[in-house]
Amino acid sequence: MARIDDIGGTDGLRTLVNRFYDLVETDPRGVDLLKLHFRGHGVAHARVEQLDFMLGFLGGWRVYQERHGHMNLREIHEHVVIRRHDAESWLSLMDQAMDDLGHGGPELDSLRSALRRAAFVLINRED
Repeated sequence: MARIDDIGGTDGLRTLVNRFYDLVETDPRGVDLLKLHFRGHGVAHARVEQLDFMLGFLGGWRVYQERHGHMNLREIHEHVVIRRHDAESWLSLMDQAMDDLGHGGPELDSLRSALRRAAFVLINRED
């Protein structure tokens, strides 16, 4: 699986997360995701939390775990209604962000697969 160094370290991950959320805010595929974030703490908060989570997920500093005591995705998202459409939109936008930044190769393919598995585990409502 990809490691933090495969995407340019912390700075590269920050760029990826920011590109992803820029797409969430501007791409039609992000409309429902944006609504979900507006029900919570907003996109600015999500940018920070996703960066912190992904750092640990990719083998870097586990700042999210240190701050929140765990990295259980289901627990993190238990208050959010997530449909298959939401998971697919999230994955589509993350794939776009990775493509936009030129991230490819076997390590990044394994990251995409891991993100796909994680996204589908979070589905908790029928479309």
